[in-house]
Amino acid sequence: MSGDDRIALTARAVAFDWSALPVHWIPGEPFATHLLDVLHLLLPEGERWFVRVFGAALPLVRDPALAEDVRGFIGQEAMHASSHQGVLDHFAARGVDTSPYVRQVEWMFTQALGERDLTGDAAREWLVERVALIAAIEHVTAFLGQWVLDARALDAAGTDPTMLDLLRWHGAEEVEHRAVAHDLLVHLDSRYSRRVRALIPAVPILVRLWAQGVGFLLRRDPVPTRARWRDLRRAATLGLCPAFRPTLRAMAAYLRPGYHPSHYGSTDAAVAYLATSPAARAADERAA
Repeated sequence: MSGDDRIALTARAVAFDWSALPVHWIPGEPFATHLLDVLHLLLPEGERWFVRVFGAALPLVRDPALAEDVRGFIGQEAMHASSHQGVLDHFAARGVDTSPYVRQVEWMFTQALGERDLTGDAAREWLVERVALIAAIEHVTAFLGQWVLDARALDAAGTDPTMLDLLRWHGAEEVEHRAVAHDLLVHLDSRYSRRVRALIPAVPILVRLWAQGVGFLLRRDPVPTRARWRDLRRAATLGLCPAFRPTLRAMAAYLRPGYHPSHYGSTDAAVAYLATSPAARAADERAA
């Protein structure tokens, strides 16, 4: 199967046991651990928002194949939110209160980006604007998904296998459904300006939230420390997070007039991992 082939999107009912998860699940790397731990703070509320927006957009879809993809996307994103929420619950069980940060994220997605008292064309415009934001964010998450699938440095560092499976299962599904938000946006509004302008606020907001999240988690580490640029550079050099230049190139790719997500990332790599993922295989066995 080539990377451009369309596949049916399946929501896999995965389950993870966090009882043995160490605080620094990348051994000896507190900064890199918390840099990736921010995903658990951001994603539950963010992906619940994706589900709400796409659910509202579904009645506007006139293409049956795209409607099927949107339903598959909704199912996968709902499962992602639930799975990362499980890590937050584990944090709470060991006495790490993430609610001050999570409340800010929740406000952004339920209030600033939530439903408004609009009707008619204004309501449709606000809905399409949020679909455009999701398409931009999905470009970022697809890039991160491909990165984590390829990041052999995480294996070499001794990353906790359950957490690594969560990250790669999620990353594989992000690569698997990477074109859905883009295709939905083009179906609703194909203007280049609409697509590109959504990336302009999305990336700085994500960067700011991520930086705040790393600082928040480091201050609650058993050995509190500050977030420093040199720690980020070191993690990137070791391959424990995406490097700056590939990230910048990936963001710039979104600005190309002929951009389509199927041109970036490997569906083959995503499907191959999902065939071997312990959590995904267990989910398939339960479903069977």
